[in-house]
Amino acid sequence: MEDYEAMVPFQALQAFGVSVDAVSPSKKAGDICATAITIKVESTDQAYTESRGHNFTLNATFDEIEFDEYDGLLIPGGRSPQHLAMNASVVELVRKFSDSRKPIAAICHGQLVLAAAGAVKGRKCTAFPTLKPGLVAAGAHWVEPDTLSVCVVDDNIVTGVTYYGNPEFIRLFLKALGGNISGSERRVLVICGDYVEDYEKKAGDPCPTAIRDLEGAQTCSETQGQNFVLTADFESVDASSYDALVLPGGKDPEVLALNEDVIVLAKQFMEARKPVASICHGLEILVAAGVLQVWS
Repeated sequence: MEDYEAMVPFQALQAFGVSVDAVSPSKKAGDICATAITIKVESTDQAYTESRGHNFTLNATFDEIEFDEYDGLLIPGGRSPQHLAMNASVVELVRKFSDSRKPIAAICHGQLVLAAAGAVKGRKCTAFPTLKPGLVAAGAHWVEPDTLSVCVVDDNIVTGVTYYGNPEFIRLFLKALGGNISGSERRVLVICGDYVEDYEKKAGDPCPTAIRDLEGAQTCSETQGQNFVLTADFESVDASSYDALVLPGGKDPEVLALNEDVIVLAKQFMEARKPVASICHGLEILVAAGVLQVWS
């Protein structure tokens, strides 16, 4: 399954207080489900590359699932739906959710499973563009996406094209579950960097990420992750226009901690006593800024 389409909704829904169980046929709680990183090849509009993503740990056992205990269903994309759509137990479970009119959210290739369960017949839906013939054949009313972030709602079914639409996809699913997201007036600054190269980039530039996992060795293995697209120019950032600061981890904080402009920004947020969220190696920036001792 696609990494961003599994990991992000799984953690985001929990952050909003939703209890989430992740299962896979023939696997048990504690087992690993490998994810994939799919990246568009820049030299063509058609080709994509795929590499190994995170080791996603399941927290429930498929054979122990009781349909009545759940309020909604989420199906990530990637390659897994091609196999899940042929699993009779999976299809029957999806059919139960569909017949009960409980909220269902499927993204990218996840709609293949909905098609196999007859859940898209007569429904408006979208998906990764290559799924159009199959979904139309399954009786769906195809909605042509003009971008990879498009999401569509038809009654209890939420469909999305790719993880680019995760914010809207998750918001719509939460709304279908009866939840509500507030705080849209708040602005948060995330300082990013890629590996060890200079991060002086502008809005729209890609920022490659890294996938790190413990795989039996004393330290983590590392492979390239998704290309994260920046949304603002660093040089035009004004700390006073933001309500909070986020400092991700990875290798980039080692470089960012040496940049005086980054240090000044971190100090401004801390001195203004605005919320600062720092994870993993992101603390290296706060250490370099000399702001941690005031909180001890």
